[in-house]
Amino acid sequence: MKQNPVELWERSLQLIKGNVTEQQFKTWFEPIVFVSYSPATMTLLVQVPSPFVYEYLEENFVDLISKVLKRVFGNNVRLTYKVVADKTNNKDMVLQSENTDDPIDKPMNRTRANQSYTPLDVAQPQEIDSQLNPQQTFESFIEGRSNKLPRAVGLSIAQNPSTTQFNPMFVFGPSGCGKTHLINAIGVKVKSHFRQKRVLYVSARLFQVQYTNAVRNNTLNDFINFYQTIDVLIVDDIQEWMTAPKTQDTFFHIFDHLFRTGKRIILACDRPPVDLKGMNERLVTRFCCGLIAELERPDTQLCKDILHARILKDGLDVPEDVVEYISQNANSSVRDLEGVLNSLMAYSVVYNQPVDLGLAERVLKRSVKIDNHPLTVDEIVDTVCEHFNVSPEEVGGKSRKRNLVTARQVSMYLAQKHTKMPASRIGKLIAGRDHSTVLHSCEKVEQRMRIDASFSDDIQKIEKAFKLKK
Repeated sequence: MKQNPVELWERSLQLIKGNVTEQQFKTWFEPIVFVSYSPATMTLLVQVPSPFVYEYLEENFVDLISKVLKRVFGNNVRLTYKVVADKTNNKDMVLQSENTDDPIDKPMNRTRANQSYTPLDVAQPQEIDSQLNPQQTFESFIEGRSNKLPRAVGLSIAQNPSTTQFNPMFVFGPSGCGKTHLINAIGVKVKSHFRQKRVLYVSARLFQVQYTNAVRNNTLNDFINFYQTIDVLIVDDIQEWMTAPKTQDTFFHIFDHLFRTGKRIILACDRPPVDLKGMNERLVTRFCCGLIAELERPDTQLCKDILHARILKDGLDVPEDVVEYISQNANSSVRDLEGVLNSLMAYSVVYNQPVDLGLAERVLKRSVKIDNHPLTVDEIVDTVCEHFNVSPEEVGGKSRKRNLVTARQVSMYLAQKHTKMPASRIGKLIAGRDHSTVLHSCEKVEQRMRIDASFSDDIQKIEKAFKLKK
């Protein structure tokens, strides 16, 4: 009696399950769906959820799959994949496996991807220096609207580093927005709660130097093997690799090993993955398969909170009007804030002057470009809300009250005018709207300004409030 093809496929899965780890089976084989089998052509068709899964199976498990299918279905079985290429438009493509025509008696290549763990795999490596900054913790990472999501996800990862959710975590944002602090905080918390975990923070540049030295000293295998023992790998400033293809290739192999063995990978960069020109496409694909979290420049309120925390910690005496002034004029980065505060205290001590607004103005003129710092959408929304006496939460909501609609439209208009962000990004940040809403809002504001002098004056007052001339 012939067996049902579905039963044959289930038997194949059971054989595969006995040759890989539980984590590997759940991640790569459970999502595979049996589609059809043609006895006439001996063609097996299965569906995988994405091109990435297809590529990963073919790169890492093709020998194992080929061996199992030939044992269950027969020597001449041909494996084809139905790959979901575009979920939105319900499009897919059919691809053939590269290794299903080999003879059955061909020895299967035994790699760490297709064999059970050996005693060498489970041996406990020696303790390492995690290279973490103990001062950069979640307690000292002040939360604001510009970093709320990355901070929350980072904290969740730190509390449960062994979960596969949000892996890898890819954090990006401009210089000085807190990326290094956040990824350090994750590592510090993991190490404090899971002391047995091997956590390592490394800059991309140091990794590249280590790789170059390993090649020069003929110790590349030792270099790769060391990084493959890490439980939580944190790499900072990976944009440094865009012109280093050989470093990228080596990291690709390290990344793949850590990922398929359920280890945690955290990456920081000054731009999103799609803007990493020169980066290997295989790496970019893998960077995008977890969570991509943006850290934006701190808004005025977050700057004030950071300054207050620093003032409290150091026991300083800084008037509130000085805090307000610094927050409004030195908010292009957290580093600017700390630099201005340090300079302010130094001037006060050396020249025996009280910390007041006059001293703050003199210090800032020497420290930052007050009139030229980049304006954020949050700053624009805050200023508009203050002018119209509404809250940012109301503006970001769904209410169609006239005053809220006006504030929402003005915010979009000014963001389109004074930032370099695309309309789609502005709409999403301000009220979860699309680009057409932003364009419509700009048109409405411009029309009203032409016929309503009082409204036009309001726009000018708002622009002056964040120190930009019309």
